[in-house]
Amino acid sequence: MRIIEVGKEAPDFVLKDQHGENVNLNEYRSKRVILSFHPLAWTGVCARQMQALEENRAVFSERNAEAFGVSVDSVPCKEAWAKELRIRGTKLLSDFWPHGEVAESYGIFRAKDGFSERAVIILDEQGVVRFAKVYPMREVPNMEEVLSSLEVIGS
Repeated sequence: MRIIEVGKEAPDFVLKDQHGENVNLNEYRSKRVILSFHPLAWTGVCARQMQALEENRAVFSERNAEAFGVSVDSVPCKEAWAKELRIRGTKLLSDFWPHGEVAESYGIFRAKDGFSERAVIILDEQGVVRFAKVYPMREVPNMEEVLSSLEVIGS
């Protein structure tokens, strides 16, 4: 399986965030959306990846973008992890059940491992994929690359 292609319409989904509230991707159609997939909570690289989303919330907002952290971890796990990392504004989404279904629909679920690739997928205001990249497992996605991709979408 390969990561979803740029130019394709993103599969819609409804996932629970760390507070147990439903997040429906379709409700964000007027914004650019950054889906930041990470393998598992409670690891150093994943923590830095989610902290980078939180630290850049104001910049994303200026660019009409909303960022979500997505993994196969359960809602209670996401809630405890968000508290530990002091993530207050970024929604951490649980792709727990059906296990990895959203990651699978975006072509980044590693079935043999039971979790997703580390990947960033950016959607435009119409829900079309404009950027999609898998990163090495031990590498935090490059935030400058993400921000410049948002700029390109806006021009």
